[in-house]
Amino acid sequence: TVAGRGFSGAGQNVGLGFVKLKDWELRPGANLKVDALVGRAMAKFSKIRNARVFAFPPPAVMELGRAGGFDFELQDRGGLGHEALMAARNQMLGLAAKDPRLVRVRPSGLEDVTQYRIDVDWEKAGALGVPISTINSTISAAFGSAYVNDFIQGGRVKRVYVQADAPYRMLPKDLERLYVPNAKGTMTPFTSFAAGHWFQGSPLLERFNSFPALNIWGEPAPGRSSGEAMAAMEEIVGKLPKGVGYDWTGLSYQERMAKAQTGLLYTFSIIVIFLCLAALYESWTIPITILLALPLGVIGGVVATSLRGLPNDVYFQIGLLTVLGLTTKNAILIVQFAMAKVEEGMGLIEATLEGAKLRLRPIVMTSLAFGFGVLPLAMATGAGAGAQIAIGTGVLGGMVTATFLAVFFIPLFFVGVVQLFTKKKIAPAAKPDSDAVSPPEEQ
Repeated sequence: TVAGRGFSGAGQNVGLGFVKLKDWELRPGANLKVDALVGRAMAKFSKIRNARVFAFPPPAVMELGRAGGFDFELQDRGGLGHEALMAARNQMLGLAAKDPRLVRVRPSGLEDVTQYRIDVDWEKAGALGVPISTINSTISAAFGSAYVNDFIQGGRVKRVYVQADAPYRMLPKDLERLYVPNAKGTMTPFTSFAAGHWFQGSPLLERFNSFPALNIWGEPAPGRSSGEAMAAMEEIVGKLPKGVGYDWTGLSYQERMAKAQTGLLYTFSIIVIFLCLAALYESWTIPITILLALPLGVIGGVVATSLRGLPNDVYFQIGLLTVLGLTTKNAILIVQFAMAKVEEGMGLIEATLEGAKLRLRPIVMTSLAFGFGVLPLAMATGAGAGAQIAIGTGVLGGMVTATFLAVFFIPLFFVGVVQLFTKKKIAPAAKPDSDAVSPPEEQ
């Protein structure tokens, strides 16, 4: 038996080590990145039959979790007991190993170890007049230690502890040598009211939100998002026995809380865009044209992210918010010019086509300038490249579709919305009739 220390504390046959990687510049190539190194290390560790060894990157945000991926707490909410909870954990690990959305799912707590339990017959102890406090203090002093007093030696204060000598506190049979004083002062053999037995148990009693719990770590498979991995774990919990629950902690808890606000964030963003456009055009119908153009940019961002195998994470969502604003800008360029021509008396369709034709060059030029600006993000390398690639890819893909689809769909949306919601139909501009007879001039 080897004593060591891990994230869950000190225990038997457990250890923890940190590997310091060289600088990014000294590790060129994808095969020397963190994920590749972890994958090769896990391939080597999986061949060790007498131990379970895991390699994992640090958390994305320090102090929020202890490793990269998700942080999961499996809880005993039905009072099933430790053995049932361990069986549920093993069942979960088996199901997670078969799920293509998950990789490296492993427990982070200390494994069960052999322990020795002392069973006290309290009725016999009471009949013999042995107090509970005396039993506890005797065991504590003999096999642990007990503070007695202080004394001064050489001008220094030293403490006195009492403890059974090492040869007399190493084995369970040493309990037979203990005697406990009863209420009358008579020494009573410890074996007259207590016995012991060996069993397998957890060295650490872990609880989470007042429930007995086991901590489990894991990571999403390549090309899968953390949200998909968390959904997979929740599906697996549904297959476990009744009374077994779960909860998220660390960065996973923050992600789950933020996920509930994602829809509200996008809704609020669209409402703000709508109100700003309504104030700009002094109309409630024209902004609908621009809102209809928002999916044009979202489609490109989703397609580009999917083609590169990137997950739907918070960086991708930030990129989508940027794409919404840029798509709105392209729509405004066409709609604003078309509205001005309509107010000058030009027909609706003619004004719309004229606006799309004249605004094509500014739209393409500004979109190209912005696209080349975010291109380095989509091709980033080095520290922080993951966030830059996620944002750059989504924004660049959204700009491509928003630029080339806008000149076709925005005029269509504008004409349809104006004809649908405007009570007074806008007629085409009247053409001069060359055959008409002009009235005679007064003489």
